[in-house]
Amino acid sequence: MAGELRLHTSAAKEAAEDPVWVLASSLPVAGPNFSAVSEVSRTADDVATLGLAPLVGVFSALDWDELLPSSSGADLRSLESAAPAVTSAAQAVRLSAERLQQIDDTQLLPQIADPLNRARGELLDVTETLNAASHASETLPAMLGSNEPRNYLLIIQNNAESRTSGGIPGALAILSVDGGRMTLGSQSSASELGVLSPPLPVDPAQQQIYSARLGKFMQDVNLTPDFPTAASTAQAMWERKTGDRVDGVVSIDPVALSYIMAGTGSISLSTQELSALEVSGLPTELTSSNVVTTLLSDVYAEIEQPNLQDIYFAGVAKEVFAKLSSGGADPQKLLDGIGKGISEGRVLVWSNRSEEQSVINRYPLSGSVAGPSVSPAQFGVYFNDGTGAKMDYYVKRSVQLVKECPRDGYEQTTVRITNTNTAPADAATSLPAYVTGGGIYGVPPGSVQTNIVAYGPVQSNVEMAKVDGQKTEFAPHLHGTRPVGVLAIRLSPGESKTVEFTFGKIVQHTEPNVVVTPTVQDVKDVTLPTENAPCH
Repeated sequence: MAGELRLHTSAAKEAAEDPVWVLASSLPVAGPNFSAVSEVSRTADDVATLGLAPLVGVFSALDWDELLPSSSGADLRSLESAAPAVTSAAQAVRLSAERLQQIDDTQLLPQIADPLNRARGELLDVTETLNAASHASETLPAMLGSNEPRNYLLIIQNNAESRTSGGIPGALAILSVDGGRMTLGSQSSASELGVLSPPLPVDPAQQQIYSARLGKFMQDVNLTPDFPTAASTAQAMWERKTGDRVDGVVSIDPVALSYIMAGTGSISLSTQELSALEVSGLPTELTSSNVVTTLLSDVYAEIEQPNLQDIYFAGVAKEVFAKLSSGGADPQKLLDGIGKGISEGRVLVWSNRSEEQSVINRYPLSGSVAGPSVSPAQFGVYFNDGTGAKMDYYVKRSVQLVKECPRDGYEQTTVRITNTNTAPADAATSLPAYVTGGGIYGVPPGSVQTNIVAYGPVQSNVEMAKVDGQKTEFAPHLHGTRPVGVLAIRLSPGESKTVEFTFGKIVQHTEPNVVVTPTVQDVKDVTLPTENAPCH
């Protein structure tokens, strides 16, 4: 297929270099159209010859089964060997994309300009994909222990109690990688680490928004949505408490585990493990279909003691990674699952090595609220639990951007956030006190209190907030150059409220997008299509 494509692109390039065509390119009025077609033809041939053809050779030579984790490790040498070819292909396509961007389309006929703009967009997508492949081939082998063993702090976030990046850190473990072979080492929990005294120093701007708890409790390091901040704090806390310094931090949630298990298959928990916890109502076999409900709901009905809940979480994580490391996973399903987890913000990675982190920062995998991974007109909507319980399992949310009419030459956008407490009407008595919180933090059992945090694009202003259409007070802040609005809502069982933050003075004229806290819901069900408000 690649060879056939090269035949077509080569023929098109040859035709575009014909002397008659070159002469036509110099004509007034029509000339720019001929010139644009020539440039597109040359670009297509360069992409096929310098980009696609080498990649086909590289990827056909890779044994994807050998690249996946197994008991004997992964074949990282083949990935390292592929790096030069992938990097060269990415550079060729990037240069081709830049040439297309330099074409002045203001003088082109629609029949030429429209295909040109489509080609620009498609080539930009290809460029981004190849850049990611290039960075992965250069960085991933070392991070997976090709040169020396690495140890990462693995954090399992619990979405039943919201934090901005997903959920409260619960089970902790050391994930060791050596030559692509993964093992789960010492295990602990955020509660077991206790309170850090004295607390770690915290960025003053983030402390003002999220309090000094960021540096005191492992459970609160991700009150901030900036994962590099949360991860580096977690690393320092772990070192303070254990004396061990990890090479980085990896965070996942139960939903991401379910995606991974779609590739690895089910895991079995021995009756001995379950009997040690004195439980009988939990399944002995966990699958991609039941693991989320089991970990975020059923476990609290069956296990009352928080420390035993953490042991159960850790046991599940250990079995999943043991299954992953043993080999035999479906390569396509596993890669699709990991990719979906990354795209939804459920899998986050931070490296203590600056050269690796500078690469990670380019992608959403970093969980950063600033830098190259953040699009120009990006909004953020994040949730922090204020109940002190596990009630977020019952909260259904939606987030929608509403593009308002421009004002004074600036864009305006309203972020509309709807929250509904779907807990049963008798939740105060039918749900365990550990789930409802039992009112210990002033929130009536069965109700849910949430701190909603909304970020606007760089240099914009957060101007107003409403709850159910009524203007309300809120706390305005700045995180770097991004405006932040914070307010709290409380929902009784069955109650729904809609919060709106309006951002103005938006200088970016690109299409806006929104990043949200990954919850129990599918992210695509949370983020609704952007709405355009009528302008009069």
